[in-house]
Order: sequence, then structure tokens, then C-alpha cells
Amino acid sequence: MGGGKWTSSDWDSYKTSRGITTHSTVRELYTSSSIKKSLNPLGVKIRESRDSDEHPNSSPIILGLDVTGSMGYLAEEIAKTSLNEIITSIYKEKPIEDPQIMIMAIGDAFSDSAPLQVSQFESDIRIAEQLSDVYFEGCGGGNGGESYLAAWYFAARHTDIDSYELHGRKGYLFTIGDEPDHKYLTKEQIKEIFGDDVGNDLTEKELLEEVSEKYNVYHICVGDYSWHNSDTKWKKVLGERVTLLNDHTKIPKVIKEIIKLTEENEEKNNTKKKVSSLPKKDDNELVMM
Repeated sequence: MGGGKWTSSDWDSYKTSRGITTHSTVRELYTSSSIKKSLNPLGVKIRESRDSDEHPNSSPIILGLDVTGSMGYLAEEIAKTSLNEIITSIYKEKPIEDPQIMIMAIGDAFSDSAPLQVSQFESDIRIAEQLSDVYFEGCGGGNGGESYLAAWYFAARHTDIDSYELHGRKGYLFTIGDEPDHKYLTKEQIKEIFGDDVGNDLTEKELLEEVSEKYNVYHICVGDYSWHNSDTKWKKVLGERVTLLNDHTKIPKVIKEIIKLTEENEEKNNTKKKVSSLPKKDDNELVMM
């Protein structure tokens, strides 16, 4: 997956064909009445982000959106404006090459019938088309958390990305929402959501360590996050990789800047590693190669 290229003209045509306007409501944008097979993670062995002649430096980006009841306005914003702005800015400013984007819709594994939905990695208007197929369940359990760990689990164990496997470059995983994560994913939930048999529940710490092997993991707190103490709780989990955002329309800019800064820091670190690995004539003088 991941062929083609995102264009503004395709986006405009897509919005027209779907009847998307500034007045469209979340229920008009997301009309699925149940989870679609194409987005159901149950039984999915792998989702792939691959290099190709068209995209030789594939760069996977996962956008995990909270689609519980309190986040209806976020789902609207992404469908009407932000998705196009995110992708257009990445193509224009090129903090990474050949972006391939997966959409995840995140709910609550303790209460929802569809706690996780996952698209394919794509590079063109199919990103938006798959987003429109998301089942906006609009529930959530009112239990002080959502199942962001399910997104981490799928990314860690059910994606295969050439950027990491072939080139040692991590992908990006952004989750966006107003509540904290649940601190564990039960083995029963894993079986029900993914069809996987695991021997025990998996903790937040275990899953973060696993998914961080091949993804740069970030969370954006939006909305009334302080009411849930999400800001404090997420900071304890991810530290500086948490962004607190009162204005959800700024999400595209935040994502682009995070990717840009991460890539710049990675380039600096790689340069330092190359210099430090050069053989030395003595303790004070580098051998010029």
C-alpha cells in the first residue's frame, strides 16, 4: 500500500463528492453504523508501509484519533480541514520524504464495541476515503481513560515498516484526545480486538517500550484535558513528547513541527555518532578521513 500522492485538487474533488462543507456535522461526516471490515483489526496479520520506485523513502505516520463522545468536534475538524492541512504541509515543507499515513480511531476497550479501527498506510486521497469509513461510535465509558494502548499494541505487533526494517528510521505515532490512557490492556481485550492469544495483560510501560522500538510516540492533549488531569498523567508517561493544545485547529502545525524537530535532532545525533566513531591518533586529535 502507499502509492500515489496527495493533491489539493483531489481533496477539493473529494469534499465536493462527499458534500463536505463547513456546516457538516459529525454524524453527516461519519455515516457508518458499525465497524467496517476494512477497518477492523480483528484477525489482521500486518499493515505495511513499503518503499517503492514511486516512494523510495517511505515514512509511516499513524494518526490515532479519539472518537468517543467528547471528541466529536475533533473528528469534524480532521474530516473537514485538518487532514488536508497536515498532509499538504508535510509535502510542501518536507520534514520527511514519502509520507504514508494510517488513520486509527480510538475508543474504550472497557465499554465500546469498536475500541480500535485501523486503515491502511496510504499516500493519496485514499487516506481521506478511509477516514470517512470510520464508525463514530461516540461512546467511551466515563471511566477516566481511553484505549490508546490498543493503538500502541497494533503499531508494535501488526505493522511492518520499511523505514525501520531497511533503513533504521522510526515512524511516527500521534494519538490525539482529551483523556488519559488506561494503564493496561487485558489479555481478554487483546483476544477480542485483535484475535491474538497472549499469556498475560500488558502494561502501559511494556507497550510503550515495545512500540517505541520502531515509532516515535507522541500524544496531543486537546479539549478539556485538565478536567481529566490528562495533562499531568500523560506527562508522567511521555514527558516532553506530550503537547497541550487548547486550540484544536493548530493540530496540523503542531504535528508538522514535531516531525521537523525530531528529524533535525536525529540528524544532529547521527552526526555526533559519526564523529565520535572516527579513529583517533591520540586523546586530543582526530584522524582526518
